[in-house]
Amino acid sequence: MKDDARPVDKERAARAMRDFLEAVGVDLQAQGMEKTPERVAKMYEYLFNGMGKGTSDIWGETFDAGSEGIVAVRHVPFYSMCEHHLVPFFGEVSIAYLPGNGRVAGFSKFSQLVERLSHKPQLQERLAAQIAAAVRKDLGARGVLVVIEAQQLCMTMRGDLAHGTRTVTSECNGVFKEDTALYQQAWMILGGEKA
Repeated sequence: MKDDARPVDKERAARAMRDFLEAVGVDLQAQGMEKTPERVAKMYEYLFNGMGKGTSDIWGETFDAGSEGIVAVRHVPFYSMCEHHLVPFFGEVSIAYLPGNGRVAGFSKFSQLVERLSHKPQLQERLAAQIAAAVRKDLGARGVLVVIEAQQLCMTMRGDLAHGTRTVTSECNGVFKEDTALYQQAWMILGGEKA
């Protein structure tokens, strides 16, 4: 995916936030609320700074691991915004991949990947698929398994009030989709039980 990020119109975003807050009855003249539209616009600029950006520039130099084994990065924290209600969902991403030709990336690159892809209006299922696709394409991985466990505030803040509920999604591709034994090995490395 090529980069086609557009600059943020902060003034327009702040005006729109001001209009929205006033439309839902918020008194912006109340103490502490005067600058809220500008603060919210600035916050959303950060929360959505992954929009329109590709992932190939994240990886930098790759290394020959001298191994053909599965590599895993577990419990990468993330925060994203549900595209249905624009409230947060957050949790952890775990990634297992089988390197192509033994080439691996630095571990910190995976947290950068997760941050880039989660910083946009997003769905948990799509986030898992995008992470798996990026690792496979960008690193030439033979197979990728991604597991995301998250809390969806749209479930816990609204009428459902499903406090403590966590959603788990997974996505796999390549040899992990084709070879049951490799899939089981990757799943167990990520902390799953044998299925």
